[in-house]
Amino acid sequence: MASNVKFSRRRLIAGAASASALSIASPFIRTAHAAGSLSIGFWDHWVPGANDSLTKLCKEWGEKEKVEVKIDYITSQGSKLQLTAVAEAQAKSGHDILQFISWDAPNQAKNLVPVDDIVNAAMQKNGKATDVVEYLGKVNGSWIGVPATNGSQVKGPCGRMDLLLKHANLDIVKMYPGVNGKPDKALQDQWTWDAFLSAAEKCYKGGNPFGLGLGQTTDSVDWVGALFAAYGATLVDAKGNITVNSDATKQVLGYMQRLVKVIPADVFAWDDASNNKYLISGQGSLIMNPPSAWAVAVRDNLKVAEQCWTFPSPKGPKGRFAPGLPFFWGTWKWSKNISAAKSLLTHLSDRASIEKMVIGSGGYDIPGYSNLRDFKTWAEVGPPVGVSYNYPPRGEEIVSIAAAPAPVAIAQQIYTQATMTKMIAKCTQGGDSVAKAIGWASSELEGFMRT
Repeated sequence: MASNVKFSRRRLIAGAASASALSIASPFIRTAHAAGSLSIGFWDHWVPGANDSLTKLCKEWGEKEKVEVKIDYITSQGSKLQLTAVAEAQAKSGHDILQFISWDAPNQAKNLVPVDDIVNAAMQKNGKATDVVEYLGKVNGSWIGVPATNGSQVKGPCGRMDLLLKHANLDIVKMYPGVNGKPDKALQDQWTWDAFLSAAEKCYKGGNPFGLGLGQTTDSVDWVGALFAAYGATLVDAKGNITVNSDATKQVLGYMQRLVKVIPADVFAWDDASNNKYLISGQGSLIMNPPSAWAVAVRDNLKVAEQCWTFPSPKGPKGRFAPGLPFFWGTWKWSKNISAAKSLLTHLSDRASIEKMVIGSGGYDIPGYSNLRDFKTWAEVGPPVGVSYNYPPRGEEIVSIAAAPAPVAIAQQIYTQATMTKMIAKCTQGGDSVAKAIGWASSELEGFMRT
């Protein structure tokens, strides 16, 4: 029987099949009777055309293994992908493989098939998983999700070369050049959060403010989390102790009281599309975002795209932190085809498959493995050529996620409740003092401990 791939965009739930008995996760061996079906729910990519590369990879695997692959691409807008995971976990039916955004994987750990065999084999070939990927993907010593390439991202600065040079005398290409350039180490050392604030003030005066969201969605929470990490400001430590009332937290909030004066007034209401639109419109001189904003600008406003350049985050007293958002692929324990699911996830974890996804996303996707930072896409994609060369974290950059290193169950609440950006809102928009904003956060964190 000829294999084929069927997919529909943004289908929320795969179906209402009855819960299946728990399958045994044995290695997938292709035989004359291996034909079957595999239902997958992938994240619907922001970058135009990126889904096509993943579909092709799955189709090729399905044809080889005689498995019919059915794919749904589910948007994360309106939390539809997250709601799909909750609904399927309650129903114990749905997709065989589902993609999870960061915290959703450990949150479903008890319902997911352990995948140590897949991830350990992948790390032998691709290098160690990054610390933040391990922090989220490994629960009680066991991998419960396979690091997903599609969707995984960091959110460093994407700046306008012309406007930053004009308003702030900041030559970001000299500081972080493309593949054949010689980086200016002195300029890199000077690229601190204090320098960031100075540049933001100058661009504001020049009429092209930085577009930095301070709402309650991931783009806002992620870059703010990296700022907190750079100053060593943690809300809860790795042992579960509340540590928000610190000099470091006070320093960050004081910093933000200055920064909010020179960014758009409505940033507290921004969602994940707002900063993209702001840059593409030509208004903004810098946002914190993956290359999706640039990719859309190539299509919708080429003059803006030609002036974009992605480069590392500023450095703080504790280091240079890249705001990360890892994604995972997981297989439900009630899947009817666990062995085929694990075989496909093994295929998608090969270097060659990962590179195809990176190419298809125009360099947006960041693999979760430390040795996969050398793909040509980041050096070659344009215009301008080299726009994404500095996008993958290398060297001194540390990939982080907001709310770490708190225990995951607590960190997830800090993240999803946007505690950090709410603190900033209280002491910049709500009339509270820094001390009162920290007191509010302490009370919130105590509540998180009880739930």
